[in-house]
Order: sequence, then structure tokens, then C-alpha cells
Amino acid sequence: MKEKMKAAVLHKIGDLRVEEVDMPVIGDSEALIRVVASGICGSDPARIMQHGTYKFPLIPGHEFAGEVVETGKNVRNFGKQDRVAVIPLIPCRECRFCLMGEYAQCVNYDYLGSRRNGGFAEYVSVPSESLVLLPEGLDFESGAFAEPVSVALHGIRRAGMNAGNTVAVFGAGPIGVIIAQWAKILGAKKIFIVDIVPGKLEAAKGYGFGDCINALENDPVKIIREQTDGGADISIEAAGSPKSFAQCVDAAGTFGKVLFLGNVSGDVNFPQALVSSILRKQLTIYGTWNSNFKPGPRDDWQLSLRFMGNGLLDVKPLITHRFSIEKAREAFDMMCSKKEFFNKVLFTF
Repeated sequence: MKEKMKAAVLHKIGDLRVEEVDMPVIGDSEALIRVVASGICGSDPARIMQHGTYKFPLIPGHEFAGEVVETGKNVRNFGKQDRVAVIPLIPCRECRFCLMGEYAQCVNYDYLGSRRNGGFAEYVSVPSESLVLLPEGLDFESGAFAEPVSVALHGIRRAGMNAGNTVAVFGAGPIGVIIAQWAKILGAKKIFIVDIVPGKLEAAKGYGFGDCINALENDPVKIIREQTDGGADISIEAAGSPKSFAQCVDAAGTFGKVLFLGNVSGDVNFPQALVSSILRKQLTIYGTWNSNFKPGPRDDWQLSLRFMGNGLLDVKPLITHRFSIEKAREAFDMMCSKKEFFNKVLFTF
């Protein structure tokens, strides 16, 4: 085993450097993963360029898949050459929420890519409990989407979607298109997708979603209301835009459900008339965070990987850019400057 590896290391806000660093050392209950594909989450540019990680220096990256190359002496369920996706949230498993199986609400959690070294590196050490086997035949690039696909599934499960519902998704980025795919799988009667970026709407149309609305050219709330019985059964905010949060609420029909999934950038202010409509329409508003991965029927990761493995949920068309880790700075400069269209950006090793 070599002693050094390449990694994109964040030394301070905005200071991302590709460096040769020491190989990770694994503990008795950990595994060493050779990263094959690592996705840049929509939250990563802001994390790296504006907010920072919880300590410095640190290797970001929390959406990745790879191969087991070494295991600690206490690891029994995984072995060398196993192909795996990695759950980035590491719960303490001792607090009251962990004891309930609600790991996303853990009060003492660790997290790959923001609190400890993550997947923007050739290798990463992870607890074996964070590993999920990839289905046979599922490629590593798709496996790197396991986290956002699971987050999307968790959200739509929170909203309790039923077959025959009408669904409005505000945001046509990767997470929005993935949640639209889940809505289709679960039997949605009609799915609207709203965005302001033509390229993202074209990508959504490539999946067969015909009701795509450019909010810069048309009033999405008016269109959704006109083409449903006064509003969507489920309205989902997946863009993180303060304006789309308000539109998302406004587009929900009487007794509708509103799901807030996007990480908002800026304050959200609801005018009095909109708040009044929440009361009059008796809307139910759900927040969603992360995903479930406790073994059992609520495990979002196993179901997500099964549907991707069966080809029923496809993420590959969302990939627009692939970079080597040596080009990490160029990747983030491109995304932050928005000098060209991008959808999902991956580091491939």
C-alpha cells in the first residue's frame, strides 16, 4: 500500500488545494475505500467558497462510491474488492434520536466531507456501518448518486405521496429531477417541473417530463392552478431559492402538502396573503433532512440502490462534467462563476 495519495484539501474558506497527503489509517471497525467516483453536491460550492468546513484543513466530498481495499479486524460484513456506496452521516448511536433509529436527528453526529475527511480524495477511511453494497451491474458513477437519490426518496416519503396525486417540483437540478422520477415511480398523475435555467428544463424533458415551466417566461403558479383542481396535491421546493419557496406554497391546492427540501440561500419572507392561504387551504408543510438508513422497510438507501440497479431510476443523463481530482479548483471555479451550463459534476478516479 502506498504512503501518499492525491486529495483536494480545503485549508480555509476559498482555499482549495490539490495536494499529496498521507494515506488514511483505518480503525478496527473501519474500511479503506478506493474512491472511483465522487459527486459535487449542490451545497459543496457554498461550503467551500463561502461557509467552510467545521475544521481546517479538511477534505470535502460526501457523495461517493468506490471499492474496499482494506478492512479493520472487527469488520465482518465487507471484504476486499466489494463495490460500495458510502453513507456520509455517522451517527453516535447513543443519543435519544439514535436509539429511536432516527439517525438524521443525531445530536452528536460526525459527517464525511464537512466534519471529517471525505471523498474528494483517492482513498478515504469510513466506518463499516456506513457502507452499502452496490447492486451487481450498477456502475460507480451511478453509485455516487446514492446519497442524493436517498435524500429525494426520504423527502417524498415524508410527504406521503399517493398514486394519482399531482406533483409540482420547484427546481430542475439533479435533486429535483430525481424527486420527479420518484414521483413518477410512485404513480403521480401529473408532474410539473419549474426552473429558470433552460438547460436544466431540457434535461428534465429528456426524461419524458413534458410539463416543464420556465419561471422567467411564465407564471408557474398560474399554470399549475389552471391545469389542476386549483393547485397541486404535493408541491416540493428543491431549488433553495427564497422566491421558489413562496411559489411552492402558492402552487399547492386545498388540503395540499408542501415539502421543503432545498437548502435555502437567504431569508424567506411570506406575505400576509400567502400566509392566509396556508390557513384557508389547510395546507400541511413538511420539512425533510437527510435520509433513513436504519435496516428495515424505512431504509432509503437499499431501496434507492435497488431501483437504480434495476434501471427504474436513471441518473447518468444528469452528468454534464467529469473532472480528475487534479482539476478540482477548475471544477469549482466553473461552477461558482456559472460561465457554462452544468448539471451534475463528478470527480472520477
